[in-house]
Amino acid sequence: MGLDDPADKIDAGAPKAPEEIAGRSPWQLAMEQLRSDKVAMICLGILVFFVLVALFSPLLSRAFGVTIDTPEANILLSTTGFDGMPVVGPPYNGFIWAHPFGIAPSTGTDNLAFWMYGARTSMGIALVSTVAATIIGITMGLVAGFARGPLEAVISWIIDFFLSLPFILVALSVAPILVSRFSTQPALLSASQLVALLLVLSLTGWMALARLIRGEVLSLREREFVLSARAIGVPTRSILRKELLPNLIAPIIVSFSLGLPAFVSAEAGLAYLGIGVTNIPSWGRTINAASNYYDTYPLYLWAPVAGVLTLVVALNLLGDSIRDAFDPKTRR
Repeated sequence: MGLDDPADKIDAGAPKAPEEIAGRSPWQLAMEQLRSDKVAMICLGILVFFVLVALFSPLLSRAFGVTIDTPEANILLSTTGFDGMPVVGPPYNGFIWAHPFGIAPSTGTDNLAFWMYGARTSMGIALVSTVAATIIGITMGLVAGFARGPLEAVISWIIDFFLSLPFILVALSVAPILVSRFSTQPALLSASQLVALLLVLSLTGWMALARLIRGEVLSLREREFVLSARAIGVPTRSILRKELLPNLIAPIIVSFSLGLPAFVSAEAGLAYLGIGVTNIPSWGRTINAASNYYDTYPLYLWAPVAGVLTLVVALNLLGDSIRDAFDPKTRR
C-alpha cells in the first residue's frame, strides 16, 4: 500500500483496545511494599542468617572444629578453680583459629560453639513462646469479642487480670516453684526448667494480642456478612473460623513479628537473673556467666550481647516494616 492509503489513516485513528487491568489483593500489595523496602530486606537477611545458624549449629560446630564439651579444660585454663583464665587466645593471648571467639574462663568451653548453640536455644524458646502466646491471644480475643453477656465479662476480666500482673515478679515466683518440683531428679531438671520458662513467657505474653483481636471483632461482628451468616444458622465456631479470622490475618502477623524480639530479650533477661535453663547453652546463660569477667575478658560478654542486640533490632525493624505494609493508611 502507498503512504497515503486511506486504510492506513483509518487504522491509525482507530481507538486502541483498553489494556487489561489486573487487580491485586491486599496481601500482594503488602508483599510488594515489603520487597521494595531495603531496610526490611536487610533485616530479613539477618534473620535468615540467625535461623540458619540455629538450625545447623551442630554441623557448623563440626565445620569450625569446636564443641560445647570440655575434655581438655584442665589444659586450656591456667588453674582449675573459678578464676582460671585461658592460656591460649584472649584475653591475655592472641587470636587462634582453633577457638575464634576464645575460651570461657573457669570452664574451658569454646565460646563460638556456645554462641551457635545458644542461638538455637534462645530462638527456639522465643519461637515456641510466640506461637503459644499467639494461639492463646487469638482464641481469647475471638471469644471475648464475639460473645455477649457473662462470658464476655469473664474473659475480659481474665485479660485485665493477667495484664495487671508484673512480668518480672511472676517469673521470679512461678518458675522456681515449677522447677523445684523436679529438683531431686537430675534427668528431668533441664526439661522442667525449659517447660517452666516456656509457660511463664507464654502465659504472660498473650494479653496485648487478645485485646487487639477483641477490638477488631467488636467492629466486625455487626458487619453484614457476619449478620447474614448468623441469620442462616451458621454455627458460631464456623463464623469465628471462616468469617472473622481471615479478616484478622494482618494484625496477627504484625503481632507475631513484634512478639519474637520481645521474647528473645525476655529469655536473655530472665537467664541473666538466674531464671531459665542452666544445663542448655543459651545467650542469656552466657551473659549471666560473662558478667563476672567484664573487666578482664570483655569479649566473653560482647559475643552473646551482640547476638541478642543484632537479632532484636533486626526483628523490630522487620516488624515495623510488616506493620506499615499491612496498614492501608501508610501504604503508598
